[in-house]
Amino acid sequence: MSADAIESPVPESVLKAEMQNKGIVDALYKGLSDGGDMGKVAKLIASDLEWWFHGPPQCHHMMRMLTGESSQTKFRFEPRCIEVVGDCVIAEGWEGAQVYWVHVWTLKDNVITQFREYFNTWLTVKDISPHGWEIRHENHTLWRSHPGDLFKRSLPGLILGI
Repeated sequence: MSADAIESPVPESVLKAEMQNKGIVDALYKGLSDGGDMGKVAKLIASDLEWWFHGPPQCHHMMRMLTGESSQTKFRFEPRCIEVVGDCVIAEGWEGAQVYWVHVWTLKDNVITQFREYFNTWLTVKDISPHGWEIRHENHTLWRSHPGDLFKRSLPGLILGI
């Protein structure tokens, strides 16, 4: 290794897994937008997917798409950003001042095993692990909503601990 090389504190295998998880979630959104290629989407999701939703009942858009109850043309999810936080992939999107959403996908062995949808809700993801407490003695924010043009809008907020 050269003297100028900087070692990453995160092992290469972890970085590779994170990029692979991000690619899987990105492929899910592309499958939904490509005319609703549900065969492609179904291969990415565990048959016993765990669901969780926070928002107005009429806004279960992603759940309706994934179950085939609704087509992708009724509501289009176009992520503005997709970020990896541990074994979770967080996608965030908004359309104008009325629609803001955050999806938290948990993956195991290259398959999506858990889905959390937050609609018109600010989300903060914090490290609440015992390891995190030992090092910092406080909750550490890993991710926070940043919905661009919605900062002036009042929305409920939730904290997700991982």
